[in-house]
Amino acid sequence: MGNKIKYNIKNVHAAKLTVSVVDGVTTYSYATPQPIPGAVSIALDAEGESSPFYADGIVYFRSATNNGYKGDLELALIPEWFRTTILQEELDSKGVLVEKSDIAESVKFALLFEFDGDVNAIRHVLYNCSAARPSIESQTKEDTIEPGTEKLSITADPRGDGLVKARTGNTTDATTYAGWYSAVYVSTPPSPDPDPEDNGENNGGGVA
Repeated sequence: MGNKIKYNIKNVHAAKLTVSVVDGVTTYSYATPQPIPGAVSIALDAEGESSPFYADGIVYFRSATNNGYKGDLELALIPEWFRTTILQEELDSKGVLVEKSDIAESVKFALLFEFDGDVNAIRHVLYNCSAARPSIESQTKEDTIEPGTEKLSITADPRGDGLVKARTGNTTDATTYAGWYSAVYVSTPPSPDPDPEDNGENNGGGVA
């Protein structure tokens, strides 16, 4: 039986993405996911357009584009490892984080997180994310302490091979579910079915 509802956000992780091109072949690899504690909220809007084509006086065909997602991840505090690894701030010899303006390209990463459900948590991964620098803000303390938060503006583009996101479902196997935060899950295409007309003549097999 699957979930009927979802609520809460937790277990946010990020894993740096490395893209390599060798002999014209592009490969994608991820570092081990690292936790981002203190998730408050996430709101990512779908990016893309729907374009109708009219013929015979009706919408004859409609094309749709998937340009990923864009929105905000709100956190209690952005961890230092994320600032240095993803936002490319430098930690100097005195332990001070230094931000410079000479960053040419943003670091891409996979973003992993989950929502609670009435049966099982629903685990997600967005494969090709970038994060903009957060704003600097706070406010004075009054009679009660109101914790401040920090927001990361997240853009989740399709990868070069078209991969955008994945999430666990009602029939996700236990090993994949349990290992969701151990390594970034990437679906493996199924092996092609053997040609029913091939009786072993093309591979040396068959009945002797």
